[in-house]
Amino acid sequence: MFYDQLSNQQTAKKALEILVNSGKGFVVLTPKEKQTLLVAFARKSMVLYGRAFDIVKTNKKIDFTNEAEILANLKNITVCEVKSTNRKNMPKDSAGYFFDFTTSELLVAQSLKDRYKIVFVNTITKHFTELTLNQVFAKAKGIYPKWAIRF
Repeated sequence: MFYDQLSNQQTAKKALEILVNSGKGFVVLTPKEKQTLLVAFARKSMVLYGRAFDIVKTNKKIDFTNEAEILANLKNITVCEVKSTNRKNMPKDSAGYFFDFTTSELLVAQSLKDRYKIVFVNTITKHFTELTLNQVFAKAKGIYPKWAIRF
């Protein structure tokens, strides 16, 4: 179990590195930057939970420690949840891929609509695909709701 969890954490970290190095505008926020982003979204009555995203994508350089700058550029920010795999035989369309999607991720995706993307990253091939929640639902062959409880 621990090995799998460690392996998953390493795969997730590698996926973030792939996205940042892709030149497509992905940025991993520091805890302070993430907090400033959460406050800016809240000021605009936009639902955003810190654990519901891993990375942001922007088409311009933004100082994420500056709330006013974030507010002025909300339309340029896409919040992304990353789902990663290190399966060598994963097709580019992710057919057969099974992943967890938390309630907080779902609520944020519903609230932000096209400003929230789920990014599927294959850390072996470095291929990634960005999908909105509606696109994920359109591709889904099955949805299996569950509750995860932590004490």
